[in-house]
Amino acid sequence: MKSLLTGSILALTIGLQSSALLAKPNGDQNWEYLQPNREQVIASLNIVELLKRHHYNKPPLNDVRSAEIFNGYIEMLDPSRSYFIASDIAEFEKWRTQFDDFLKNGNLEPGFTIYKRHLDRLEQRLDYAIGMLDKGIDQLDFTKDEDLLIDREKAPWAKDLAEQDDLWRKRLKDEILRLKITGKEPQAIQELLLKRYKNQRTRLSQTRSEDVFQAYINAFAQSYDPHTQYLSPENAENFDINMSLSLEGIGAVLQNDNEYVQVARLVPAGPAEKSKQLKPADKIIGVAQGNDEMVDVVGWRLDEVVKLIRGPKGSVVRLEVIPSGNAPNDQTSKIVPITREAVKLEEQAAHKSILHLQQNGHDYKLGVIEVPAFYLDFKALRAGASDYKSTTRDVKKLIDELQKEKVDGLVIDLRNNGGGSLQEATELTGLFIEQGPTVLVRNSDGRVDVLADESEEVYYKGPMAVLVNRLSASASEIFAGAMQDYHRALILGGQTFGKGTVQSIQPLNHGELKLTLAKFYRVSGQSTQHQGVIPDITYPANMDTKEIGESALPHAMPWDSIRPAIEPEKDPFKPFLTELKTRHEARTQNNPDFVYTRERMALSQELMKETTVTLNEAKRRAHQADVEKRQLALENALRTAKGEKVLDKLEQEDDSLPRIDEPKTKPEDDAFLSESGKILLDYLGLNTNPPRHEARR
Repeated sequence: MKSLLTGSILALTIGLQSSALLAKPNGDQNWEYLQPNREQVIASLNIVELLKRHHYNKPPLNDVRSAEIFNGYIEMLDPSRSYFIASDIAEFEKWRTQFDDFLKNGNLEPGFTIYKRHLDRLEQRLDYAIGMLDKGIDQLDFTKDEDLLIDREKAPWAKDLAEQDDLWRKRLKDEILRLKITGKEPQAIQELLLKRYKNQRTRLSQTRSEDVFQAYINAFAQSYDPHTQYLSPENAENFDINMSLSLEGIGAVLQNDNEYVQVARLVPAGPAEKSKQLKPADKIIGVAQGNDEMVDVVGWRLDEVVKLIRGPKGSVVRLEVIPSGNAPNDQTSKIVPITREAVKLEEQAAHKSILHLQQNGHDYKLGVIEVPAFYLDFKALRAGASDYKSTTRDVKKLIDELQKEKVDGLVIDLRNNGGGSLQEATELTGLFIEQGPTVLVRNSDGRVDVLADESEEVYYKGPMAVLVNRLSASASEIFAGAMQDYHRALILGGQTFGKGTVQSIQPLNHGELKLTLAKFYRVSGQSTQHQGVIPDITYPANMDTKEIGESALPHAMPWDSIRPAIEPEKDPFKPFLTELKTRHEARTQNNPDFVYTRERMALSQELMKETTVTLNEAKRRAHQADVEKRQLALENALRTAKGEKVLDKLEQEDDSLPRIDEPKTKPEDDAFLSESGKILLDYLGLNTNPPRHEARR
């Protein structure tokens, strides 16, 4: 999609700097060297103008927006309300409705002042924790009955430093207990935490003006939506590297999660995905090069962790991760070695398999086409190569091959497909429908562009199902939504991610701005934003939709609808959906994989509701033992049902544990894929006039 902006940057008048600075608490470090420079002021003014003119929503920059910026900035700096004290917030409060004026005038001083106060408080807290650890962890009483509030998003601010000291005493006890329960010895715990806090203290003194500017401007930019983001010159370079895949890494998209760096998603066919040991929502707590000593990265900035993980092709990086499946307070970690390599386009290619099923005494063959990403070799295409790779070209070949096998239907597997080329999503849709619209793109000026399939023929007319999950995003949602709106396929699985916005990179005099300037809509007029695609038949989720997905992001743009591009036609699936759901529920009620997924998620959600933890070691160990007992019971129930060896204890390093909702060696071993095939066969049995399976030649 062409950029909707001309790329011109406006040179605006720099406003007067505020002289109303807040008093600095006593501290060792002098942060006065952290001052905004002229380039940052001009960049901030340009960002204000770009958002005003070109952001999709064009919301006004007023007192209401100022309050959102204020709240977002404080939350960004102190999400657990563990650093600022009540008097700090009271001092900042006078600026709550003034950030709109500050930004319009190029006044960055208030943003810098708040950040420097945050550094003061962080310095105090690190010094306090180091001081306590220097006395030895044996001076802490773990027999005392006291609790720590861990869900502090709405907790009151500590009224003074004494109250904050008590909070941090409890936080330190909690950290020690978590490590004790993983089996670490007291001396090792003391050394680890001292090293962690001292490293954080050292890096604090390395804070740059650009760090402050980036945090403050992003609090402003992301008050519009989570994908509008300022990229510093260094981060802009990293973004370009990631997009071009010109530097080898592990093939994972990372994001900040409070003090941790968390896996957001895995790149299809990348080293991390192929390792089968890293999953979305895993927390990275350590990074090591080859056999070198593990570097603790808790509390590090995202860009610092990325630098450690990135490296030359063929080299090995070891990650210490806390698996996403752990209970919230379980710090048990595992080591994941990954060999860095570039992600090759051919490894992301769609591939086929045949699902053999028996139903009602008959044998059936269903073709399965797994599409890991919507890819297109732009370089080969521009060079005029006749054999350039693309999703649509590959899927056409696979359909031809499956037709020769005389399959009874087709399942398109889009699980974990994070999207890719919009052009390919449109062209792939065209293989299965007659000529018509495929997706609508509404721009910030209200204009709606219609992307369409121009071919009047249908390449494949046979019965279809499309399998999706929470990590099916963007282009995947466009394709799945079109298949649902045209009533061309049954949509099965989980609610998709809900990423329905379009961003463009705009250069600035200093860094870049990633700007949301359009929104996707299905041909039915429904947005894919926030809500995603809702399957016709929903499977149990293996990840919490409240934690992962567009709707989990702050300031996510809402779902809405516009005028549809097609007239609604009679839905051939609707008369049979009730019966299809009834059969599906009966079939999966006692299916080991479905039971495991439902009960594992129920346990996870139960544990996530816990807002406090006990700091009594005996009670904490008893609670952890109970959680592990329940987790082990779930694992062993699944293993027993499948005739596999049961475990005596949970083993994080045991890679033989079943993985639900991931492709297996044989298609039939994938419970969700097999169930999708059975639902499609149910439909063919109920419908006396199903689509004919034929291919266009």
